[in-house]
Amino acid sequence: MLNRRLTLTVVPLVVAGMALAACGSSKKSGSGTSPTAGSSGGAKPTFTIAYQGPLSGGNAQLGLNMKWAVELAVNEANAAGDLPFTLKYTDADDQGTGDKSPAAAQQLIDDKSVIAVVGPAFSGATKAAEPKFADAHLATVSPSATSPTLADGGWSSFFRVVADDNAQGPADADYAVKKLGSKNIYAIDDASAYGQPLEAAFEKQAKADGATVTHASVPGTTQCQAGSGNTQQYGGVATTVKNSGADTVFYAGYYCDFALLAKALNAAGYTGKLFSDDGSLDPKYIQQAGANVAEGTYISCACADISTNPAAADFLTKFKALAGFDSGTYSPEAFDAANTIISVLKQLGPSATRQSVETALKSVDYKGITKEVKFEPNGNISGTAVYIYQVKGGKITSLGLATTS
Repeated sequence: MLNRRLTLTVVPLVVAGMALAACGSSKKSGSGTSPTAGSSGGAKPTFTIAYQGPLSGGNAQLGLNMKWAVELAVNEANAAGDLPFTLKYTDADDQGTGDKSPAAAQQLIDDKSVIAVVGPAFSGATKAAEPKFADAHLATVSPSATSPTLADGGWSSFFRVVADDNAQGPADADYAVKKLGSKNIYAIDDASAYGQPLEAAFEKQAKADGATVTHASVPGTTQCQAGSGNTQQYGGVATTVKNSGADTVFYAGYYCDFALLAKALNAAGYTGKLFSDDGSLDPKYIQQAGANVAEGTYISCACADISTNPAAADFLTKFKALAGFDSGTYSPEAFDAANTIISVLKQLGPSATRQSVETALKSVDYKGITKEVKFEPNGNISGTAVYIYQVKGGKITSLGLATTS
């Protein structure tokens, strides 16, 4: 996927003049005073589409990839000039953590113009915030949260446009064992609500495929996320992995900690394969680990490479013009999530409410730039495609579907 012409550009966050309690960001596109969603008073009603995800912290780039895609979708819809309402954009920064996510969600819930939310982005943040969204009947469409248990929460507000870890973990394991020939695997998770179920699904399938799997749970660091670990822990982990004789390390977590682990493994003299997941699918992994260390790393994602898709060419050009950097991991999925919401709003018209949007999403059928968006009754996306990428020549390149043939 990150032949989506990704770059190593780091885009600084614009710090708002007024800090918002526990949430970090609440930037809105447009200016002036707008009527509350659903009101008229002779003017078009205004509906706000929000994004919630990490906009600061160690894994902020993943959040920025999505934030700008949502804003682009809003801008394009307004520019078309055929809406019976006006759209606005806002966001709430949860730093990708369950600790900050409920406050970020409450910020959006309290903004009565917010009609739906793209996000939350990370699984732990989604799990912590979704009860609030469900109580408010404020629909959320996540571009990237993949924990299988999210679909078991019974939340009428929950939807996602990517396959869950029950699809990704086994596909990763099959690819590692049957395609790469891995026989002795050291599987590490970052103790997060995202990493743990992904590792468990991977481990179960890898063992079924005949591989030996050693598992360790290594908490994400305070430097990278709201974990309890520290950067010094990876030296000992790397030594243990090297001494285990493992031919492959599978890491279920995010790029910031994976880069620290990869550097430690290299320093310890480990020469086996490195394999991670969509949380690591960002050029920041290469930048932080170092190109030589990252070279050859395999990374999976339930997200397709759209760089050669003619239908996505306009998106790629406009995204870079708006964001100042190339489309990244989950940018196209966030764009599709926002446009799925917009398609529902067009159907409902000026009288749309939070609850009517929530209900309409259950039967939506929207053709996006990444896939056809249709949801199962539990909010899962229909379809389970998983793709493999590899770091080659200092860049993340697509290897295609995670097939073993």
